[in-house]
Amino acid sequence: MSPKTSESGGTTRGKGGGAVTPARVIVLLLAVLALIFIFENTRATKIRLLIPEVTMPLWTALLATAVIGALCGAYFMKRRS
Repeated sequence: MSPKTSESGGTTRGKGGGAVTPARVIVLLLAVLALIFIFENTRATKIRLLIPEVTMPLWTALLATAVIGALCGAYFMKRRS
C-alpha cells in the first residue's frame, strides 16, 4: 500500500477539509460578534490618520481595522505553512 492510501477507502483527508470543527465554529462566532459590534457603533467620530483628522462613521473605521487584521493574519498563516 502506498503511504497516501489507508484501509478505510483508499483516500486520506486533505488539508482544510469540509468538516465543521470546534475551531471553525469559534472563529465564525467571533466574526459574527465582531460584525455585530461594528454595526452597533454607527456614530460619526473624528479619527487622526497620522497627520490629517477625518470624520467618518465609527463602523467604517472598525470594519477597515478588522479587514486589515484579517489580511495580516492570512498573510502570516500562509507564510508559516
